[in-house]
Amino acid sequence: MSNLEHFQPCDVAIVGAGAAGLAAAIFAGEAARSSDPHRIVLLDGAKTIGAKILVSGGGRCNVTHDEVSPTDFFGNRRIIKNVLAAFSVEETIKWFASLGVELKREETGKLFPVTDKARTVLHALVEQCRALGVSICPNHRVERIERRSGADEGFAIHHTQGTLVAKKVILATGGRSIPKSGSNGFGYELARRLGHQVTVTVPALVPLVLVDTMFHKTLSGLSHEVELTTAVNGKSVDVRTGSLLWTHFGISGPVVMDASRFWCLARAQEDPVTVYATFLPGQTQEQVWQWFMEQAREHPRRSLVKTLAQRLPQRFADAVIHHAGCDGQTASAQLPRKDRDHLLATLTKFPFPIVQDRGWNYAEVTAGGVPLEEVNFRTMESKLVPGLYFAGEMLDCDGRIGGFNFQWAWATGRLAGQASVKKMP
Repeated sequence: MSNLEHFQPCDVAIVGAGAAGLAAAIFAGEAARSSDPHRIVLLDGAKTIGAKILVSGGGRCNVTHDEVSPTDFFGNRRIIKNVLAAFSVEETIKWFASLGVELKREETGKLFPVTDKARTVLHALVEQCRALGVSICPNHRVERIERRSGADEGFAIHHTQGTLVAKKVILATGGRSIPKSGSNGFGYELARRLGHQVTVTVPALVPLVLVDTMFHKTLSGLSHEVELTTAVNGKSVDVRTGSLLWTHFGISGPVVMDASRFWCLARAQEDPVTVYATFLPGQTQEQVWQWFMEQAREHPRRSLVKTLAQRLPQRFADAVIHHAGCDGQTASAQLPRKDRDHLLATLTKFPFPIVQDRGWNYAEVTAGGVPLEEVNFRTMESKLVPGLYFAGEMLDCDGRIGGFNFQWAWATGRLAGQASVKKMP
């Protein structure tokens, strides 16, 4: 691509060519309808753009979800509601169709391209940018942004290939997740230097690592439904039911990924935090006790492991019985009361011995960022710096697993892109 040192001042410079940045560029380009190819410039630090899009959804790109609500996100939900309302799922589906990307719904409610290839999505976004005359400039890592004063108002954007002057700037650099994709969190520093606050940022949608002496390694690859409760300072802050996946390092799966932000945030703030599991979701300890006693009465000679295997995967039943200090071959009716009570407590309130999260390389998104209160939710424009806009993961909003964070990227990108050119001559 052309070296930007030779560019004339542009109208809109977008920093970050991920999902939000590409969406912002497209919507700005459509709103501008300009023949000047340098009017909108998209800068990215990576040599090849869109790495995070390509690895998302197991390489298939979970574009959005068939039902999206503010309760699927964490952050200021009043503001989130307004942002989401500005670009509905139905509009998103139509938008992708207009780009030549047909979507399909899976049983989980997730929407994927019918090709099952993330590259289909990235290619369509990049081609639309090119069709609109947006200059895409990879390998242009932004190092500093300065506000210009007087007649030359706007911004001077200093990057690794020179300096670009722009009337408006959209920051869409992503968060700190998957840093090898190019999003190392430096966008937060750019926002700080321009006068914005940045809340504590921690990994979200990230697997959790258990103490090495736990039984997880023997269960690697096994998944089953559980109810997870996260308690911070002894108070429950999150309860959710879903699929847990045992791995060689600890626990993963949708329910763990969704709950991880609360554990990570508490740890960052040095608050005591515990994640408990109920392996028989929807059942109280009393109900589980009654069920077990009925089984012991009706099948007194049935072994403990066979009894539990009626409700749980046998491999897990074996491991949890052993963990509770019981013998799986013991007849259910012959289990001493003390052992029975301990086993049932283990099944209904199991504290995971978490030592750490798996880190930014494995986190799908960042929790925390630029406070939504510092941004005009109708335009994504900064309330502190006129002409500066934000989109995507930079903002203090993170969604649960299932395409919600992409929907946030498209919605904020659209608002920022359109607003950035609205007041232009």
